[in-house]
Amino acid sequence: MRIAALLFPLFLAACASAPPATAPVRTPATAEPEATLTRYHWRLQQATDASGAPIVDLFARPAQPLQLDFMDGRVSISNACNRIGGPYTLSGGRLRTGQLVSTKMACADPAVSALDAAIGRRLDDTMVSMERQTAAPVLTLMTRNGDVLRFVGDATAAVRYGGPGDEMFLEVAPEPVPCADGVPACLSVREVHYDPQGLPTGAPGAWQYLPPAAIEGYVHQRGVRNVLRVIRYRNPGHPDTYLLDMVVEAAMRP
Repeated sequence: MRIAALLFPLFLAACASAPPATAPVRTPATAEPEATLTRYHWRLQQATDASGAPIVDLFARPAQPLQLDFMDGRVSISNACNRIGGPYTLSGGRLRTGQLVSTKMACADPAVSALDAAIGRRLDDTMVSMERQTAAPVLTLMTRNGDVLRFVGDATAAVRYGGPGDEMFLEVAPEPVPCADGVPACLSVREVHYDPQGLPTGAPGAWQYLPPAAIEGYVHQRGVRNVLRVIRYRNPGHPDTYLLDMVVEAAMRP
């Protein structure tokens, strides 16, 4: 099995949002806001065009709003049809993107398929501002044609857990098992290893049991064996927390 072939290039984004009823004081995108960009997942909350009309094309998945992530000089967008991403710079209050790369999946829903193009038209050379009306920061992007997209920040796991975690791979068995503490069903998992070329290496670890909620972002489907790439965060005095990064393999039980 070659995992490397499954790890597609990712990410992208940029956009802007409608001003709230009582406009807060806004700050230009300087070095401090740029640091803030990397500390949050930015989820699209509101989008309007130059006339103030909602841009409905950007909300084809209401339960999964478009999300921007900024890290290591790259911006990525998820919850469109494909995952798109590329380099970005932030200077003088403007966000500019370089060449963007997209995965090549096809989506059955035409509205979801159209999300890629709807975002692509609004990515480069946008004015950036940040504000904090409540506990959550707000990122606003305004395009040259007057579209305004408003994103609300949700702290990344590294911020929530006080530092970077450890990347690892977990194999999840097809069928849940009873938990020792009486919880009806736990995930049966074990650590597996891959070399830099994405080929299996070494012996798997021992099976252990985790409550389903222990792997944030993962929903198990009975009868399906998965290999997950996760980030593990150590919690002294408490069970480790795992954050789903990618499902790299899925296979129905024979």
